[in-house]
Amino acid sequence: MTSLRERKKAETRQRIADVATLMFVTRGFDNVSIAEIAEAADVSKVTVFNYFPRKEDIFFDRGPQAMELLTAAVRDRAPDESPVRAMRRLFVRQAEEGHPLGGFQDRFVAFWRTVLDSAALRSRAREGMDELTACLAKVIAETSDDPSPDVTAAVIMGAFQAVFAQGVARMLAGSTAVEVTADHIVAVNRAFDRLAGGIS
Repeated sequence: MTSLRERKKAETRQRIADVATLMFVTRGFDNVSIAEIAEAADVSKVTVFNYFPRKEDIFFDRGPQAMELLTAAVRDRAPDESPVRAMRRLFVRQAEEGHPLGGFQDRFVAFWRTVLDSAALRSRAREGMDELTACLAKVIAETSDDPSPDVTAAVIMGAFQAVFAQGVARMLAGSTAVEVTADHIVAVNRAFDRLAGGIS
């Protein structure tokens, strides 16, 4: 059971992220300072940095959740299910749910535009993908006899990133989430069907 202290910390972290994200989307990431975020969230600058080492991490506040989802998908899979199949299942489920970490909703367009408008956020997004790939490689190594878990993880995440980027591009061009989601699920399955030919 989560303690009161842990709940309070989670609430503070979420409040900082929510307040900052609205400011970033409204004004542009590079035009918002940590001092302004702290004031708007009613905390000190030190408190902000206690929860988020860098300003970019406030915007990408779901990074830890992404790692937990990847880890759980592979670690908790059925005995006869490979890591590749487990990740396919996760990506399809996220798309079906419109999950912020792997799905599409019309309101996400403002988030993606904010990323594209900031070199700092684009750089942090690339770092985040590298971190997720390393996390995936680690759990594959721990739960399977894959001789090259780093390669498997890179192929999985590379395939997903390519397919997801296509969906984001369509959304930015004006397509709706409903239109994109159905095609995205087909594209995910097609990509993983191709991977299955070389990775079990």
